[in-house]
Amino acid sequence: MTEYDYIVVGAGSAGCVLAARLSEDPEVRVLLIEAGGSDRSLFVQMPTALSIPMNMPRFNWGFVSEPEPYLDDRRLDCPRGRVLGGSSSINGMVYVRGHACDFEEWEQAGASNWGYRHCLPYFRRAETWQGQGDAYRGDEGPLGTCNGNAMRNPLYRAFIEAGRQAGYLHTEDYNGYQQEGFGPMHMTVKNGVRWSTANAYLKPALSRANLSVVQDALNERVLLRNGRATGVVYRHRGQRVQVHAAQEVVLAAGSIGSPSLLQLSGIGPPDTLQRAGIEVQHRLPGVGENLQDHLEVYFQYRCTQPISLNSRLNPLAKFLIGARWLLFKDGLGATNHFESCAFIRSRAGIRWPDVQFHFLPAAMRYDGNAAFAGHGFQVHVGPNKPNSRGRLWVTSSDPAQAPKILFNYLQHADDVAAFRACIRLAREILSQPAMDPYRGREIQPGDGCTSDADIDAWVRANAESAYHPSCTCKMGSADDPWAVVDAECRVLGISGLRVVDSSIFPTITNGNLNAPTIMVAEKAADLIRGRAPLPASNAPYWIDDQWRTRQRQAMPERPL
Repeated sequence: MTEYDYIVVGAGSAGCVLAARLSEDPEVRVLLIEAGGSDRSLFVQMPTALSIPMNMPRFNWGFVSEPEPYLDDRRLDCPRGRVLGGSSSINGMVYVRGHACDFEEWEQAGASNWGYRHCLPYFRRAETWQGQGDAYRGDEGPLGTCNGNAMRNPLYRAFIEAGRQAGYLHTEDYNGYQQEGFGPMHMTVKNGVRWSTANAYLKPALSRANLSVVQDALNERVLLRNGRATGVVYRHRGQRVQVHAAQEVVLAAGSIGSPSLLQLSGIGPPDTLQRAGIEVQHRLPGVGENLQDHLEVYFQYRCTQPISLNSRLNPLAKFLIGARWLLFKDGLGATNHFESCAFIRSRAGIRWPDVQFHFLPAAMRYDGNAAFAGHGFQVHVGPNKPNSRGRLWVTSSDPAQAPKILFNYLQHADDVAAFRACIRLAREILSQPAMDPYRGREIQPGDGCTSDADIDAWVRANAESAYHPSCTCKMGSADDPWAVVDAECRVLGISGLRVVDSSIFPTITNGNLNAPTIMVAEKAADLIRGRAPLPASNAPYWIDDQWRTRQRQAMPERPL
């Protein structure tokens, strides 16, 4: 078959949702095209093995940034999933919706009907939370979410108590009424298995006769005729294949893949396309611009008690964890180990949280190996609402050639100041009495890193991407010079073509991006099908009524 009603490009966090929802209508034919292959791998499905597929070319595009001018010209990794499930099959499985005000910000930026009241119903539709559903959490959706092993390691609760002692609130559910505060962290794990969008959405839909999936297919370009998208050209098993869409082509290739494919198709900034030797089909300056990401650092301490996960990072321990997981789908193999967290405001005058903490009861690197001999723990911390903006661009008409990516991390002075606050606030929190029984020597940044100049230099040399690229096909109004799609995800000036993934975020959300990406796909599926939107929610959300004048609820219990 070469003609379908809908062609979805990319079987990732958004694409699997779209394929499943669009194919619910038996009268339409849906084709899902994925550049990667099967997700049938122990390393993909076992939550604790998350660092392995992230470092395997079989599952990861392996993008790398250009030298970052404000990070000592370092090149930073930008892993993106190249497998069924996309990045939801190689990510850290952290489930964070973002703050309600993030979506109010979207609406103010021109994304009409994308405010929190419009988005919350789609978050609920997507999810089945481990407890009972309520006005905020779903109980009938495909996506299973939980708290992993329920914070059995005492370090998790010590971190939460340290936050309380430092004057911050406790929140039992940061995805519910109150994001701000310290509390349990949630993950996309169900019955001990990574619950990617491939597991949650795509696999239950594969039995439908009207859904076709092509794997290991490299997309070359979108076919255009008289200002309309008519199909896609891709390479598969050494052959060039043309497929046609009677209704629409939907790009869901992610914040790197979707703008790259638009540019390869001649849609984008004319100067960029001409330098790459691509004929300009449609001028759209915002394609590939407005790139945003979260940057973070790892605060690491030695642990004075032998309770951290560092003792489980040797080959024998890993084997035993894996064997138990294979037999029972439980134990340390059934969690991503990020089981407590915090969202706080870095200073008074900020309305909603701009700093996120992931707590890990181990001191380790992203490749899964120990950071040092002995026991330790670490906190990942960074500002969640950066002001710096980057871009990406193709340099050739060859789709096999990776695009150039420049994030411009820390380009904006406010982002530099925000990291200084992150370092000082993290050190203050981890110095509270609750951590006294466990806290040993500070490994990094180190006790001597205290001045602005010292902190700035350490951050430049050590900060890493949190792997949340977004916003490169910005959603906005037609009078926005950087907008790429309208509020219905339609590419401006081209009919029959939409983009649905994290690239359409107007601004990056406060937290990890998998949850809002799935929500966007759920909402977009209704837009594409012409269905009435879910009724808007009236559920309130918490904002500190004294946010203009205070940063936390009380002063620390002891001076530092």
